[in-house]
Amino acid sequence: MRNFNEWLSGFRDSIADYRYYIDFEKVHRNVDNIKVELNILNSLIGSKNIKEDFKTLIKKYPEVLKCIPLLLAVRANEIYCQDENGGYLYQFSFGKHPPNSYAHYARYAYFMEHTGLFDLLENHIINNLVDYVTGVETGLDSNGRKNRGGHLMEDLVESFIKKAWFDKGVTYFNEIYIHQITDKWGINLSAISNQGKMEKRFDFVVKTPGMIYGIETNFYGSGGSKLNETARSYKTLALETDTIDGFTFVWFTDGKGWTSARNNLEETFDIIEHIYNINDLENGIIGKVFK
Repeated sequence: MRNFNEWLSGFRDSIADYRYYIDFEKVHRNVDNIKVELNILNSLIGSKNIKEDFKTLIKKYPEVLKCIPLLLAVRANEIYCQDENGGYLYQFSFGKHPPNSYAHYARYAYFMEHTGLFDLLENHIINNLVDYVTGVETGLDSNGRKNRGGHLMEDLVESFIKKAWFDKGVTYFNEIYIHQITDKWGINLSAISNQGKMEKRFDFVVKTPGMIYGIETNFYGSGGSKLNETARSYKTLALETDTIDGFTFVWFTDGKGWTSARNNLEETFDIIEHIYNINDLENGIIGKVFK
């Protein structure tokens, strides 16, 4: 019998790597895609007649409009604005060129003025839009940390699966659904699919000569209600899989966030035979279990 408190004490604060914080390759790639248009817009910096200069510029180079949302840190081709003067909700489209009419050029100039972008350019608040957008992209990419963080534990577990000499697409598979497992190996998983009404996906499946292992992975650096629900749902999953011959559920989890949900985790720990943390991975648990 393993000791839960001892096991929990080995949980880690973070598994973030150096690439977790900002993906600078992505940042530079995104900026490079619009660098020409940004340099065209640079001609407006310090303009003494910026409204008319802007309308002349977008008439000659309408493609620069696609850069405008990013100047406001928005990833969208359409922006809606409620006009406080008239109470009218106006849709600005930046994904296609506006019709060749004075009214449309004036409308986009109105947008630039009232969002503060003209002030940003006219009064030299910035000196170069390429540098400015690089900073915007860096800020927006920080929003991607959640997605990158969600894959860190998967990547870590997969690295240990590979070290145990399992081959991707041959003896282990990632992001595989219940129906794919059934189709591939003919095993009846109706006990965990609510008689085929629910489509569950496992992070990994490892296939050995005598067993199919369905694997879930997660890491929680901070607490929250989701942890309690995760513990309960995996406890139920473990009980359901116990009724299936030839199939075993394995859960790899870690993170100090579990401290706030330790009671529910302990209940699940007492039920699930195969629940492991990163210390277990480093101590070779995959080679001991997947046989």
